[in-house]
Amino acid sequence: MASLDVEDFIQQNRALADHVETFRGYWESDKHWGPRREFILRNISDYEFQELDQLLSLSMVWANNVFLGCRYSTELLEKVKEMAAGIEVEDAPVFKTRDEIMKKQQGR
Repeated sequence: MASLDVEDFIQQNRALADHVETFRGYWESDKHWGPRREFILRNISDYEFQELDQLLSLSMVWANNVFLGCRYSTELLEKVKEMAAGIEVEDAPVFKTRDEIMKKQQGR
């Protein structure tokens, strides 16, 4: 679902879109919320109402990895990256591991 597709989906499913808006954290900027909202909307049809907490948790894992550089198990990251395939994040930060920084320092 491309960004335009998401906007079309929101227009056609206003009640669902309004419900998804309630999941936004007060601390989330538009830059963070837009892609996370898209993640939720792309995957919400795969989850029953009782499983929404799991979807919201996965959306936070994905957002934390993309925007904050948080690291999780390989299995979990593969799952959320698959769920987020095609979501474009503008100006996503690039993170380096300690090992990458140390290797660069030693190469001087």
